[in-house]
Amino acid sequence: MEEKTTKIYDESQIQVLEGLEAVRKRPGMYIGSTGENGLHHLVYEIVDNSIDEALAGYCTHIEIEISKGDIVTVTDNGRGIPTGIHPTQGISTVEVVHTVLHAGGKFGGDGYKVSGGLHGVGASVVNALSQWLEVWVHDGKNIHYQRYERGNPVAPLKIVGETDHTGTVTKFKPDPEIFDVLEFDYEVLLRRMREQAFLNKGVRITLTDLRGEEERKDSLMYEGGIISFVEYINRNKEALHPQVIYFENQKENMNVEVAMQYNSDYNEIIVSFANNIHTTEGGYHETGFKNALTKIINDYGKKYNLIKDGDRKLSGEDVREGLTAVISVKLSEAQFEGQTKTKLGNIEVRALVENAMNETLTNYLEENPSVARLIIDKAMTANRAREAARKARELTRRKNSLENTTLPGKLADCIENGVERTEIYIVEGDSAGGSAKQGRDRNFQAILPLWGKMLNVEKSRIDKVYGNDKLTPVITALGAGIGEEFDITKLRYGKVIIMADADVDGSHIRTLLLTFFFRFMRPLVEEGHVYLAQPPLFKNKKGKEESYTYTEEEQERAMRDFRERYGDDVKIDIQRYKGLGEMNPEQLWETTMNPETRSMIKVTLEDAIAADNIFTILMGDKVEPRREFIEMNAKDVVNLDI
Repeated sequence: MEEKTTKIYDESQIQVLEGLEAVRKRPGMYIGSTGENGLHHLVYEIVDNSIDEALAGYCTHIEIEISKGDIVTVTDNGRGIPTGIHPTQGISTVEVVHTVLHAGGKFGGDGYKVSGGLHGVGASVVNALSQWLEVWVHDGKNIHYQRYERGNPVAPLKIVGETDHTGTVTKFKPDPEIFDVLEFDYEVLLRRMREQAFLNKGVRITLTDLRGEEERKDSLMYEGGIISFVEYINRNKEALHPQVIYFENQKENMNVEVAMQYNSDYNEIIVSFANNIHTTEGGYHETGFKNALTKIINDYGKKYNLIKDGDRKLSGEDVREGLTAVISVKLSEAQFEGQTKTKLGNIEVRALVENAMNETLTNYLEENPSVARLIIDKAMTANRAREAARKARELTRRKNSLENTTLPGKLADCIENGVERTEIYIVEGDSAGGSAKQGRDRNFQAILPLWGKMLNVEKSRIDKVYGNDKLTPVITALGAGIGEEFDITKLRYGKVIIMADADVDGSHIRTLLLTFFFRFMRPLVEEGHVYLAQPPLFKNKKGKEESYTYTEEEQERAMRDFRERYGDDVKIDIQRYKGLGEMNPEQLWETTMNPETRSMIKVTLEDAIAADNIFTILMGDKVEPRREFIEMNAKDVVNLDI
């Protein structure tokens, strides 16, 4: 029986967290985490306030600067935060905005027609989670200044100078007492700022990094708006029609923009936003777009006899194959599901998007019959491939039932069921697979050896995936299906671990498998089930002392350590592993498979657009982007054996 925590439970035991104390106590409720994502969220919150000024028509330039010590300064030329004494709080409005939760100009009034900062917690949360924060407000006459330390004002707002322009400058240092990670990733911030520049055409966003020996600076402005966004996403793809299809519609307090372009790939990319917030889980704006697109393409095909009476109706997946689309809606009363704002819940937006599609896309197809035919032909081909995939899928199910026959690929299953503890190692080669089978803990670890190069799914439709002798074992072993039928609840193992040699061939196999998972089993990656095993590169032995190192840098440190302890002339028996097959079962277990001692990389999906571009570059048909990528990143390559 557990020991009780207290003998008294009365009103004295009820804790009330006042003001920003609640934010510091439970930061994850407001910014998602105290890791890298939460750290970058601080910048987004301040920038979003400047973006709201741009949406209101008052801001044209936003500057973000990262200086040494990972101090961030955000400057805009908007109206500036009001500086007068707040009528109910009795302190300056600047202080209210930075110290009171849910205080802002976005809850009514006429300050903003459209805003992404729905909850009004941005500046106050950033202030609460910063070691210190400083703010300067330019009101066209005076410069007002205030400093805060861990959310508390050091002194009241004061005038520190004169100015002839308006705007707000916010400078802050994230609190090391709160965050596990304190270093900002320039590339992560650049992706987000580029996204915002696309969504707010004509607004310039400048990002500067002063932490390194050389200054890095990117200035982003796109007069084409989301048209430029689609062109950017498709920059390494082969477009079916040169011009991006664009249209917008407005009704009362709502506005919708859609930009779309088909390419020769087999994958769809639909990116949606509401008030500049990336709605990663979609919502009614995406639903309206998909419904209307499917109906319009089918109606057009039937009207012009491109889809015959005997043909099957094109599905949503058929008409979206190879489509890149950006949907951006702006509305005064946005309803997001949850603080993370990942799904738009305004049902009236669906009709707005459908009406815009029905009016504009229908006219576009009528006026551009050659483009319409290309789209219909691509969708019809996708439809036939989907039907072939269905037949192949049924055949695969009959031939490869886990309950009745032995899997191709020689799966050595584990004893336990369920995803809580089980894991499957997808291993390169029969010899390594043999060592893995002998070295594993068979209670919870399954082994699936693969051999040879597998299908590059980036260049293949789904019907080519079924029946492929390299991929079928993976599909059947995981048990969750692929493509539109993938069901994560049927997954047989909690961890899917790719274990390949640390050489060129091993890297290729890892990339092929990751491409397959990303294209046909994306929830597997999105929900954190995919891992990369990290086998050691070196074994060092001196007498009875043994150690393993996993990178060239670790090996250099190990050698320095040996020399410091035993002298410069120390003799070390060094074994360089060229492949997994060189390890005996005990070594493989000790270094790569034992949960107590192993090192693994968890594959995460922070940015689907960036991931899509990488897979397109590495595995697609175009050679030039791949050459440029290799030339640009070659200096960062480690552990490459030739």
